[in-house]
Amino acid sequence: MSPIVIGICLAMLGPGLVMLIVRMTIGPTVLDRTVAFDVIVAYIAIAVCLYSAVTRSTDALPLLVVIALVGFIGSVSVARFIDPASTDDDDDDDDDGRDRHDEDLDATSVQGIARGEMR
Repeated sequence: MSPIVIGICLAMLGPGLVMLIVRMTIGPTVLDRTVAFDVIVAYIAIAVCLYSAVTRSTDALPLLVVIALVGFIGSVSVARFIDPASTDDDDDDDDDGRDRHDEDLDATSVQGIARGEMR
């Protein structure tokens, strides 16, 4: 692979990675930090692919699978932790599909969940 192409790829990845790290540290909500983490994992996968293209080897394929699994499991874990509907395992639904405990939520907890705050 041409050194010019490698340089262009690294020049495109570098500033994006710096901006993602800034977003991850100052992100106002947990969801902003989660999205930044997902994109950082994608950047790491791109860097591993670039390494494989430069060395012309497929030795990094298992590493790419592990990186993809880490990103997926991290996203699903955070989504499960934040989404209040996914934690409702009991069967208290009325005939219209609504949960009987929905009336117990006050406005402040609903607004906190909408902002992506952890419970």
